Amino acid sequence: MAGFTHLFIPGPTNIPEQVRQAMNLPMEDMRASTFPELTLGLFAGLKRVFKNESGRVFIYPSSGTGAWESAMTNTLSPGDRVLMSRFGQFSHLWVDMAERLGLEVDVIDTEWGTGVPVEIYAERLAADKEHRIKAVFCTHNETATGVTSDVAGVRKGLDAANHPALLFVDGVSSIGSIDFRQDEWGVDCAVSGSQKGFMLPAGLGFLSVSQKALEAAKTAKGRRCYFSFDDMIRNNDNGFFPYTPATQLLRGLRVSLDLIEAEGLEAIFARHHHLAEGVRKAVDAWGLKLCAKERKWHSDTVSAIHVPEGIDSAEVVKRAYHKYQTSLGVGLNKVAGKVFRIGHLGWLNEVMVCGALSAAEMALRDCGVKLAPGSGVGAALEHFRLAGPVAVAKAA
Repeated sequence: MAGFTHLFIPGPTNIPEQVRQAMNLPMEDMRASTFPELTLGLFAGLKRVFKNESGRVFIYPSSGTGAWESAMTNTLSPGDRVLMSRFGQFSHLWVDMAERLGLEVDVIDTEWGTGVPVEIYAERLAADKEHRIKAVFCTHNETATGVTSDVAGVRKGLDAANHPALLFVDGVSSIGSIDFRQDEWGVDCAVSGSQKGFMLPAGLGFLSVSQKALEAAKTAKGRRCYFSFDDMIRNNDNGFFPYTPATQLLRGLRVSLDLIEAEGLEAIFARHHHLAEGVRKAVDAWGLKLCAKERKWHSDTVSAIHVPEGIDSAEVVKRAYHKYQTSLGVGLNKVAGKVFRIGHLGWLNEVMVCGALSAAEMALRDCGVKLAPGSGVGAALEHFRLAGPVAVAKAA
């Protein structure tokens, strides 16, 4: 078919042309004396995105899942008790990894469409007088349900209880797109990946750690090899890696960090909120509901949208792809067949979002959903038209 196939899943996301071109180069020597001229700047740039001044950041040739594993195996020991919550596919996978790595998991199951139960966390921490809980886990943005949680609120619970547990945050679909403040919120291990807000192909896992996490790694008994902090530190301090790095992705990362710094993080956060509000206006106009149960849970990077009873959301996604050349996200696990997802993060603007909404609206109508033609798109474009200058002024 003629024209582009459009990508509106919540990762991988669209790649800016200048980033793609930066990766289109001959292979280079990752042991060359000039290689640190690239890598040392990447470490510094990533720290600025995470807002981590006092710790350090690791770059693994992996997905974000590898960075998850690195955080756990380097700072915790088998049998350690950890506090986690499960309210979507990715928070579920984090719990599964913790259990498989031999941690004792105190897991709080909450309704899908809600987020981290901050109040219950605070109660559990206050009751843990012996400080058996060694780490608290927070999925900042649950990609399966379009829910963002209150990381600062989790930190308040830790501080109120004067609890020494480490704070882990999964920021794979939030960091670089939604407000995140590692130092201010006292986050010890923050995980992200290259394929979402960083506007790159999948293949790099980012782990930003505090000094407290680095100290914990000195006594933790978790087995680690490929993901060892020690091996990385010995090499990273000189601008190198303990194994072959993904050099082309690193070249792309240099340009993506330049783009992030040129726009500015606060402007990026404002843009994502502006675009997400347009999607939410469309959903309201369609007469549909988000998976997120309340406005406080709304994600600015992905919207999971419930379809009416009797409609299979997987068919909506198939129709959008095969008939309208547009990739939307399917529902996962408990919400499979019930929701479809629109990813609105990374290298994105209003007209691109309107394209996603147009394809979704046509696919919904094709699958039997009763909605007025143009209703969602019209609501979004009016939001963008009227709020656009305000968003631009705030970003400036």
